[in-house]
Amino acid sequence: MMSLKSKRELLEVVRPRYLKAGKDEKQKMLDEFTFATGYHRKYAIRVLKNQVQVQNHLKRKTKTYQPMYRGEVVQALEQIWEIYGQICSKRLQPILPEAIKVLERCKEIELSKDTKELLLKISSASIDRCLRPVRCKSPHGLRTTKPGSLLKNLIPVQTFTAWDEERPGFMEIDLVAHCGSTTEGQYLNTLTCTDISTGWTDVTALAHRSQQIVSTAIHRMRQRLPFALLGIDSDNGSEFINDLLYRYCLDEKVTFTRSRPYQKNDQAHVEQKNWSVVRHTVGYDRWETEQELALLESIYDDLRLYINFFQPSFKLIAKERIGNRTLKRYDTAQTPYQRLLERKDISIASKARLMNLYLQLNPAELRRSIDLKTAKLWKISR
Repeated sequence: MMSLKSKRELLEVVRPRYLKAGKDEKQKMLDEFTFATGYHRKYAIRVLKNQVQVQNHLKRKTKTYQPMYRGEVVQALEQIWEIYGQICSKRLQPILPEAIKVLERCKEIELSKDTKELLLKISSASIDRCLRPVRCKSPHGLRTTKPGSLLKNLIPVQTFTAWDEERPGFMEIDLVAHCGSTTEGQYLNTLTCTDISTGWTDVTALAHRSQQIVSTAIHRMRQRLPFALLGIDSDNGSEFINDLLYRYCLDEKVTFTRSRPYQKNDQAHVEQKNWSVVRHTVGYDRWETEQELALLESIYDDLRLYINFFQPSFKLIAKERIGNRTLKRYDTAQTPYQRLLERKDISIASKARLMNLYLQLNPAELRRSIDLKTAKLWKISR
């Protein structure tokens, strides 16, 4: 196959002769020219006749684009991204209009008219390009779940159809161990609870993983929820599979189910929150003292408000299997607070309390408070 340079040289030689040749001679020249260059016959005629078109074709012009999002726009986007917990672009983009409104109300940002217009129409792909230089990666922790043999026959295994997942109140629960690089001795834990329907998430700091402390923490979590607790689903750890929690659920008429052993995907919702909420915030250090427990509880007081009112998430709405591929469709990212406001089965009084609390919150102030307390916690553990 001829190179572009060779085609250019051949064209410069053939063109003057082609323009002076007669009809029959032109046909022969076209046959030879198309065979040598690989051009379509009609295109060969055009380039041999039109010198301007030939020059444009041979110059190989490269299109250059002027970046639309730069300077103040990128700085404002980075600021909003930091305040909203460095979430992914597909979660950040739908909530940008509300985020700008809230931050301007709290006087955390001041944007020009042009900057605001650009931020309101930016796509998730453009957000990724703008934020690429400031993204980072995180490590992973240790698994500490030990199987509990007691009452396994009484607590049913959760299946995909056992719960009414469209109704708020059915929650997955799990423990996150703050053990550092070793599981020896006593260390702090976090109880993570996630509602399947709305994504409402509650986190509680625990001194250790005893049955009594876990049951008490679940009772405290239940009192904080803006809806009734209808069911809990745990893993097979002995801190959950025990008579104390089983009797509590029977007395309070709370459905109690468990996941299959060694099947982490059975608790995909809470496992995801273990990383995005707990690990992403406080990391993987080891904590075991009363001072560290008090500081962790203080962090979670702010974190519960931050994640439920200002952290949007996706919800799977359809899944289709085509050959060896699974196609998934998700709804528009919303915060748990926004999902609760859309529910008809949540009382007007509960919605009014949530709205009143939302208007009093400043996401930037919550973020600063969380970061400051977390820095103190890490300094203590060093």
